[in-house]
Amino acid sequence: MIIMCKRILSFVSLLVVVLVVASCGAQKKGSSEVTGTAGSTSGPSASQWRSGIKGKWVLNSVTRENIPQTYTVKNIFDEAPVDCFIGSEWNLPGGNYKGSITFNTSGTLCANGAVRTIIWDVYNPGKSGGEPQFQFKKLYAGDKASNVTSGYRLDLSYANEGSLVMKMPVPLDNGTTGYLVFNFSKGN
Repeated sequence: MIIMCKRILSFVSLLVVVLVVASCGAQKKGSSEVTGTAGSTSGPSASQWRSGIKGKWVLNSVTRENIPQTYTVKNIFDEAPVDCFIGSEWNLPGGNYKGSITFNTSGTLCANGAVRTIIWDVYNPGKSGGEPQFQFKKLYAGDKASNVTSGYRLDLSYANEGSLVMKMPVPLDNGTTGYLVFNFSKGN
C-alpha cells in the first residue's frame, strides 16, 4: 500500500512538473506582444514582427522625435502631408502581403476615401546586423509588384494586440536624424 501511494505521488508530481513547464512554454510562444527598440541586438525576429503587425490598423497620431518644431515636413511617402494620413486605415493582411492604406481625412491636399494599394513585408537584415523594419511599396493600377523597385522603410518600435508604433527616419539639415513616430491602434 505504501509503495502504491509513493508511485501515485511520484506520478502526480511528474504530471504537475510537466504541466508547469508546458504552460510556461505556451505563454512565451503564444504571447501576442512584440516589443523592440532601435539599436538593440536581441529584439524580435522579422517573422515575429510580421505576425505581430498583421491585421487592420488606424493611424491615430504622428509625433516628432528629435525634429525641431520649426522644421517642415512637406509630405511623407511621396504622397501627401502628414495630416492627411491621420485617421488612415492600414490593412496589413498575411498571405501575399498585398494590403492597402485608406485615407479618411479631408483637407486641401488630402484625398478623403482614396485607397492606395501596397505590398508590405518586414525587412530581415539577416547576418548583416541591424533590426527588422516594416517596408512597403505602392502599387498603381497595372503595376506588378516585381516591377516596382522603390519603396519605404520604417523602424519597428512596439506592437501588441491593440497598438503599433513605427518610426520614420527623417534626415535633418544639421546631419542628424529625427523621427516621425506613427502611433496606431487596432482597427476593426
